[in-house]
Amino acid sequence: MHQLLLRLHLQQPQLPMLRSNLTDIEKKPRSAAVFLYHLFMKYFFSACLLLLSTLANSQSPKAMNPSDKAMLQSFAPTGTIRVGINLGNPVLAGTDAVTQKPKGVTIDIANEIGKRTGLPVQLIPFKSAGATVDAIKTGNIDLVFVAIDPVRGEDISYTPPYIQIEGAYMVKASSPITSNAAVDVAGNEIVVGKGSAYDLYLTREIKHAAILRAPSSQAVVDDFMGGQGNVAAGVKQQLESDASRYTDLRMLPGRFMVINQAIGIPKARSGYEKTSAYLSAIITELKASGFVANAMYRHDIQGAKVAE
Repeated sequence: MHQLLLRLHLQQPQLPMLRSNLTDIEKKPRSAAVFLYHLFMKYFFSACLLLLSTLANSQSPKAMNPSDKAMLQSFAPTGTIRVGINLGNPVLAGTDAVTQKPKGVTIDIANEIGKRTGLPVQLIPFKSAGATVDAIKTGNIDLVFVAIDPVRGEDISYTPPYIQIEGAYMVKASSPITSNAAVDVAGNEIVVGKGSAYDLYLTREIKHAAILRAPSSQAVVDDFMGGQGNVAAGVKQQLESDASRYTDLRMLPGRFMVINQAIGIPKARSGYEKTSAYLSAIITELKASGFVANAMYRHDIQGAKVAE
């Protein structure tokens, strides 16, 4: 609509100077009506464009500076947004080798949320997704970046996903297993990080193989190479990175699941629906604007994509 009005406005005949028009009006009375019509249309379209621009800006998540004190109090009761950062998933976050501070896509998004709300951000690192979920359930943090899962969803309200990650299997080079379909067989043992999205998913889906839980996603490959299980499961990038420390390992082709990563906030807080809607609007805008894609490129994230 905005563009249509702009085109119509540009197509309006250019008005002659007022002084010359007044002379024409004296000679030709009909020209007075034409002149006034074009003058009216010019300012009418200008007013419409200004109104539409104002409305568009007021509805843009970028311009949404929340003045709702009750929402801010519910969202960040300490006056600081305490953000749980899962260092167990390299697609989401990692540690800067120089500063030893968290870095990654989730840190960029957290800082952007702080900028838009006008609140300071405190990054609180955890070694696993399960640990961040436990912290948000107890009220020790205000926001987490975790995989959408129905079990967690009982206590956590999610935004739309901002990124999609693949879950994959890894076996030893000598293993007879060659496909994902051959994993869920009696006698196989799958090593997975305790409380991770993969653990929750496999717990629901695996019917015949056994599931062995490592303390964290980072410990999966070490436990696997230490003699536990005959299949390792987790984030494809994490498995590949950890496997580089060993030999005679191979990834099974394809993926066994796609994980939708989102922002989560505790349902236990009053008015969480309003906070969730506000954060959802921000995530939607960050995806559409290219912010998430640029962050993935900047942090050299491979094997994942911006969620649709």
